[in-house]
Amino acid sequence: MSILDVFALLGGVGLFLYGMTQMSTGLKDAAGDHLRIILEKATHNRVVSVLVGVLVTLMIQSSSATDVMVIGFVNSGLMNLQQALGVIMGANIGTTVTAQLTAFNLSAYAPMILFVGAIMYLFMKKAQVRHIGSVIMGFGMLFEGIALMKMAIGPMSETPEFVAMLRGLSNPFAALLFGIAFTALVQSSSSSIAIFQTFAIQGILGYQTTVYLIIGAAIGSVTPNLLASLTTNRDGKRTAILNLVFNLIRACILMTLITVFPQILTLIQGLAPGDIGRQIAHTHTIFAIMAVLVEFPMANLIVRLSRKIIPIRPEETQKAEHQRLVYLTQLDTIPVAVALSQAKLEIVRMGKFAERNLQTAIECFQERDEEKRNRVLEIEAIVDYLDSHITQALINMRYHHMTDKELNRLSRMLLVVSDIERISDHAENLTKYMLRMKEQKVHASEPAMGDLREISSATMAVMHVSLEVFAGDDFDRLAEAERLENIVDDLEERCVSNHMDRLLDSTCNPVCGVVFSDVVTDLERCADHAVNIAFSLSGKTEKTIVKD
Repeated sequence: MSILDVFALLGGVGLFLYGMTQMSTGLKDAAGDHLRIILEKATHNRVVSVLVGVLVTLMIQSSSATDVMVIGFVNSGLMNLQQALGVIMGANIGTTVTAQLTAFNLSAYAPMILFVGAIMYLFMKKAQVRHIGSVIMGFGMLFEGIALMKMAIGPMSETPEFVAMLRGLSNPFAALLFGIAFTALVQSSSSSIAIFQTFAIQGILGYQTTVYLIIGAAIGSVTPNLLASLTTNRDGKRTAILNLVFNLIRACILMTLITVFPQILTLIQGLAPGDIGRQIAHTHTIFAIMAVLVEFPMANLIVRLSRKIIPIRPEETQKAEHQRLVYLTQLDTIPVAVALSQAKLEIVRMGKFAERNLQTAIECFQERDEEKRNRVLEIEAIVDYLDSHITQALINMRYHHMTDKELNRLSRMLLVVSDIERISDHAENLTKYMLRMKEQKVHASEPAMGDLREISSATMAVMHVSLEVFAGDDFDRLAEAERLENIVDDLEERCVSNHMDRLLDSTCNPVCGVVFSDVVTDLERCADHAVNIAFSLSGKTEKTIVKD
């Protein structure tokens, strides 16, 4: 074996991995937003969640990519842990298709496949066709990489050191650990299993050894998810733990089964006599299906275990209590007038969360308090949840028999929900400005902070009065709300003028200057949205402000 053989093997592995990435990216681009829509539709029915996991992973040929998306959905509150586990189980089945594809001997056709894909990708103008060309090109790279590996493996198989290393894998636990480590290194179980498959086809690895490598690869595939979860909230981290626990249990179950009932492997081999590549593909698929069938009934236990590993904090329990509808729960059984009153109570509740969020965000910016930033993000998640569910409930009410007056009131309530949600978004923006200031290690001047404290106080006053007007139909205070909003407008002009003076006499840092302008703009828009809330149900149209 020469150094060139090693280079050829590494080049084959590299081309294979790049082909996998190219194929996955092309499939995701071709699917567009459909992937997210499909995942969001994963219902509380775990069977549907499993099927969704299979479908999405078939579409993108990457269980890691599916799992990372799931972590993102759980992190943002769009999916719960039970749903996430179902999708993860499905992804473990969907990812086995790659091994089935690589079991075909298409290396001789790889150059032609590459050529067709390159023509589509480089010379076609339509985006969808180019994405499909990217998929075909990745498919060709995948098989060209396998061909390179096969060519390089021949001389290596005659090297005593290489043979001795592979003989060490005849120990099941050594093979299991190697499968975990190798898959963690390449960050893809599909890729590592295809590589093991190639080694087996070349006669370097035996079927029994490859079986344990497959089991280890499932555990190693969790590495990208664990890394992705480092920047998520605790539920996001629990999702990655779910995947790890699922695959650890899977490994224990499969190793026990094939030890107690070795006939299982004999049966699988019998499905494709003499074709070890296909036998490995079938083993991968059957193991994944068996794991889901055995672990599906214990899904709740796995979820509880993830919560034991990452315990639920008191604030998480509080968030769970708030992230639900309190008043809009039985719309089909109550009169329309009562339903509208209940909707108003729910909107007021949402408004108070947004008001608290804005106040916390102001304090976060002024004090540079990262703990308060976390609180803002938690409340923002509650507001987003209420925005989605209140909006849907109000839309559903449109199908009830309603008078024109009731329809008008409902439409105005929908606008209020939007205004409240935007206020909470602006609150989140303030925390981003705080982070920018900390990253740049700059501080606002005292005059600038004084201006910000003044406009912040005025904005909170508008918010408070406007919510009281809306909650109590206290339209006698509309003039007060409008007067307070005009004060915020005047303060915005004064803040901008003072800001320009500080820039001209160089007493303001340019970075602080940009952040200052953004903060003032966000606060003024919060006041606009707040006064919209005050006027919403009054029937008056003197004040209608929607800037964003």
